[in-house]
Amino acid sequence: MTFDAANLLPILPEIAILVTASVVLILDLYLKDQDKGLNHSLTLLGLVVAIALTGLVGGGEAQVFFDGNLIRDAMTDLLRGAILIVSILTFVYARPWLQDRGMLVGEFYVLGLLAVLGMLIMVSANGFLTLYLGLELQALALYALVAFDRDSSKGAEAAMKYFVLGALGSGLLLYGVSMIYGATGSIEFAPVAAAVAEQGMSNKVLVFGIAFLVIGIGFKFGAVPFHMWVPDVYEGGPTPAVLILSSAPKIAAFALAVRMLVDGLHTLHPDWQGMLVILAVLSMGLGNLVAIAQSNIKRMLAYSTISHVGFIFLGLLAGSAQGYAAAMFYTIVYAVMSAGAFGILLILSRQGFDAERLEDLKVKGLNDRDAWYAAMMALIMFSMAGVPPTVGFMAKLLVLEAVVRIDMVWLALVAVFFSIIGAFYYLRVIKFIYFDKPAEDAPALVTSSGVRFAMSLNGLALLALGLFPAALLSVCQAAF
Repeated sequence: MTFDAANLLPILPEIAILVTASVVLILDLYLKDQDKGLNHSLTLLGLVVAIALTGLVGGGEAQVFFDGNLIRDAMTDLLRGAILIVSILTFVYARPWLQDRGMLVGEFYVLGLLAVLGMLIMVSANGFLTLYLGLELQALALYALVAFDRDSSKGAEAAMKYFVLGALGSGLLLYGVSMIYGATGSIEFAPVAAAVAEQGMSNKVLVFGIAFLVIGIGFKFGAVPFHMWVPDVYEGGPTPAVLILSSAPKIAAFALAVRMLVDGLHTLHPDWQGMLVILAVLSMGLGNLVAIAQSNIKRMLAYSTISHVGFIFLGLLAGSAQGYAAAMFYTIVYAVMSAGAFGILLILSRQGFDAERLEDLKVKGLNDRDAWYAAMMALIMFSMAGVPPTVGFMAKLLVLEAVVRIDMVWLALVAVFFSIIGAFYYLRVIKFIYFDKPAEDAPALVTSSGVRFAMSLNGLALLALGLFPAALLSVCQAAF
């Protein structure tokens, strides 16, 4: 095996993120407290450079390199760009919150960047082992981020739950990978796909391998019945960590599912489709029904996430290029919506107070304090509920169309039914923002011009993509 420097060109975005994380880690040791904002600037610079490099090395024919372990194709280019853009939003939203509490330190940025690096490796993986390495890099960084606030006992408890259940999910996934390796003799997706097409379901080891893979994917997405960690981690973790956890990793989880199920096991689609149908129905049902009962807005958004995962699975189980493109569209849109929702919670929080309960929106009267932020939050909630003309409506419509196309009309009707139920708790948030009066002594919002600009882009993008979805949708379709 000889090393070819040309192999480094397609992974320049990953190299840029790794270099940025290393520079921030070392530089932070020498920075005085008043200069810690440099970590933030360097992180954003590294992410912008990575986006530019993604555009530079992207396009053209698919390339397989590093002896078949990594791939750069249309899906890699799009998901890389989406992860990096969403990550920029999350870091911009997090800064005022961290600064307000004296927690603007290098560790937060290093862990965040390493999580992003893990996501980018997952997106570029061309084999089960590389995918697993990316997944673990992302997961270990996120475990530490959830426990980032050392004075928070809730954060430590949430991190412990996340770590234990995340390790269980990773173990099951790895067990499934080992079974598939035993059945096919390879960990690269193309040879596995060829071996699976030849053997079919006659090999019982392969059957168990697929079952464990789907369970592992369910854990990483937070789908029912593997959702136990999601509400507790969202509620207990510091809001900036939950902001990162709830957005870009969903795009990486989508890449995980597509690489494993579509690239590696597409010929067994009828067999894993049934498992995804069960996960989708349970996730949409339990997610939407339990979210109604929540008084904690972070917990409500956690169950909302679970219900959205059900919709993403609808696109995947369709087994068609249209379905996969619709699921990709939905995942990217959801990551942007989630980043915006938690961004607003950060803006409403201040030292000694975190906006966590629905009543906090009511008492603090967001509309009377800042009508623009109230409008952005309303756009995000309408989009999550799937109200036209926001992009959330288009995302749901595309997924439902893909399901109807494969003659599973009953499943589309179930999804529509649970969507109508889900609209209630999103509209309740809008009621608190607009129709309940603020307290007289409501303090100033924790924000900055950078946060205002990013939130404006975030909210208006949901409206623009709803009115003109063709730009993003055509790129998603080209990936398949």
